Amino acid sequence: MSSRATREIDPVPSLRRPPEVLVTDSLPPVADAAALAVPVVAGEPPPSDLHTDTSQLAVLGFSGAPNEVVVLPDPGGRALVALGVGEAPSVDASLVRDLAATFARAVPRHTTLAVELPGTDLPLSPDDFAQAVVEGVLLARWRFFLGAGKDEPRLTRLTLVVPPGLVEQARAGATRGEVTARAAAISRDLSNCPAATLSAERMGQVAEEVAPLAGLEVELFDRQQLEEMGCGGILGVNRGSVDEPRLIKVSYRPDSPTGHLGLVGKGIMYDSGGISLKPSDESHAQMKNDMTGAAAILGAMTALRDLGCTSAVTAYLCCTDNMPSGSAMKLGDVLHMRNGTTVEVLNTDAEGRLVMADGLCLAVEDGVDAVVDVATLTGACLRTFGVDIAGVMGSDPGLVEQVRCAGDVADEPVWELPLHRGYRSQLDSQVADMTNMGGPNAGSITAALFLEEFTDGIPWAHVDIASTAQQPTERTWRNKGASGFGARLLVELATRFESPRTGP
Repeated sequence: MSSRATREIDPVPSLRRPPEVLVTDSLPPVADAAALAVPVVAGEPPPSDLHTDTSQLAVLGFSGAPNEVVVLPDPGGRALVALGVGEAPSVDASLVRDLAATFARAVPRHTTLAVELPGTDLPLSPDDFAQAVVEGVLLARWRFFLGAGKDEPRLTRLTLVVPPGLVEQARAGATRGEVTARAAAISRDLSNCPAATLSAERMGQVAEEVAPLAGLEVELFDRQQLEEMGCGGILGVNRGSVDEPRLIKVSYRPDSPTGHLGLVGKGIMYDSGGISLKPSDESHAQMKNDMTGAAAILGAMTALRDLGCTSAVTAYLCCTDNMPSGSAMKLGDVLHMRNGTTVEVLNTDAEGRLVMADGLCLAVEDGVDAVVDVATLTGACLRTFGVDIAGVMGSDPGLVEQVRCAGDVADEPVWELPLHRGYRSQLDSQVADMTNMGGPNAGSITAALFLEEFTDGIPWAHVDIASTAQQPTERTWRNKGASGFGARLLVELATRFESPRTGP
């Protein structure tokens, strides 16, 4: 990528100017916090910092019910934002994260914000409350914009005001929130970056850039090395491209690891469909985000050292674009995958499973205890779940449950689909070991069955994020466009990972 235009676009601007996050037990001056969010518990008097009472709030239709928001002027020049949290026993991290994001969006011109942590006893600990606040505010105010036509102030400081004696506990949660929000922001940056800028080669350079900042090791494998390694899936998809592919291996190695988790990410930097060309519609225009699985994994990897992850994690990002040309992969071609399996190509737009098959083989060879792959894989998953829920399938119920629990904690939910092996015959081929396409129905399940063929029986889970990778509107902390879904889920999975039992 040698042109001046592409060099000037930064694929990860979120790394350059992160907002400052402070925790204190006293309200900062207006100059340091131009807007203050004050949580109000339903049925309790509002905190004194709102300079109002229950009856005055009632005039404005505010009762403290969940998700109610009222912006009030303060004679001192600060914007005061009352946030309804509902009844105290019902407060959880998802509600707090959503409310913090709603606050951040309610004062879009303010660059310095503060949020009070309530003194009322809540089922949420101060550190969990602080983490949710930081995630909600930072993710709501995340931006990726190219050009000079959008004058939107950048958030520079977030201050958490906590009751005396809780500063250290809240600071620990706030720090964790900064780390997880940064992981998601990196994933969003990469997923929203134009494909002309973010080639597979450039993705490798980004990985090399963030690695020393996060205690990671990175190895890059180019086309010649992939040929020597027998990675026919990645090479087959890359045939139509003028850009080289990259297999990006990212490793996190703590002292005395308690387990070894493998991650495999689909990194189709742009998916035209290849010879099976996609129609020129809105979904085609979104195909710069077909590498969201790889982006989510890279973002998550940057968080592991700072959060004290005790498991070793090895990630394989399988990166190339999928383009039509005179040299492109053709229908009927037979590819030789890393493990020797032959695959007849019946649809060049079913390319994600081809590149990930090689990555899964390498993860198995690396001796991982379990492997999880993440991919924008099937439109069928979008039709099933809409834009809020990702699909998950797997060979090990315990591992699938770990993925599900991680999604619940991160508020990036997944729902299990059956890995119905009766459909495996749909992948049979007359000329090869298998095809890359099943029948017209159950496309998410047959795609997962394809991937399972390359896991060699180790515990494995597949997360299909085709449904959640693109958001149509802004909602609370969720951005419009490529969402970066999966980064915080993977952070929770890796930091809580327990090696599944593989025997009695």
